[in-house]
Amino acid sequence: MSGFFKSSVGRKVAMALSAFFLMFFLLIHLAVNITSLFSEDVFNDLSHFMGTNPLIQFALQPVLIFGVVFHFVMGFVLELKNKKARGVAYAKNNGAANSTWMSRNMIYSGLVILAFIVLHFIDFWFPELNTKYIQGDMSGMHDGSFRYFHELQEKFIPIWRVVAYVVAFVLLGLHLAHGFTSAFQSMGVTAGRKKTLQNIGKAYSIIIPLGFIVVALFHHLNHH
Repeated sequence: MSGFFKSSVGRKVAMALSAFFLMFFLLIHLAVNITSLFSEDVFNDLSHFMGTNPLIQFALQPVLIFGVVFHFVMGFVLELKNKKARGVAYAKNNGAANSTWMSRNMIYSGLVILAFIVLHFIDFWFPELNTKYIQGDMSGMHDGSFRYFHELQEKFIPIWRVVAYVVAFVLLGLHLAHGFTSAFQSMGVTAGRKKTLQNIGKAYSIIIPLGFIVVALFHHLNHH
């Protein structure tokens, strides 16, 4: 296994697999958040289910956290390896002429997204851990009703937080625009399908971030 991660191909495959996992998570996460635009009750019910289900909390959640950490660590490793390779081969190959700006700067968009994830954890995940596992309150209730919808709205009252989320999701979109196709390419499945995958990737990289931005703006403008 260690030999697999030492090879360039192995690292790229591992990076791609973690990317697929995180892209699937984004889809599920957005699907849940979108319900808050239409039904407070549905959002509360889904949030309570996901926040108290043992399989999600003690199996899927640790896997998700590992996936996030692994993806970023592997991204930094690949970037360092690529920089060393570019330093050697630059005289023979002008990378800027053969790649997009986004593909050359994935590390920077990744760092901003990582900072956003830390903010997101501080906003939502850490308070949940405190409420459920330190205070011991698994009811999800506050003043006789589920608290999740109102907590979501309260987080998006400050305009600075909304701006931070919008900037982060714009960069996430740029990150996904390159990363989506790149992940499939690393798995060797783009032959004859590159154009189709690029189109799907473009749609995904627009719809997912835009959906999260709409959620943030909606609750900022409609909080009560």
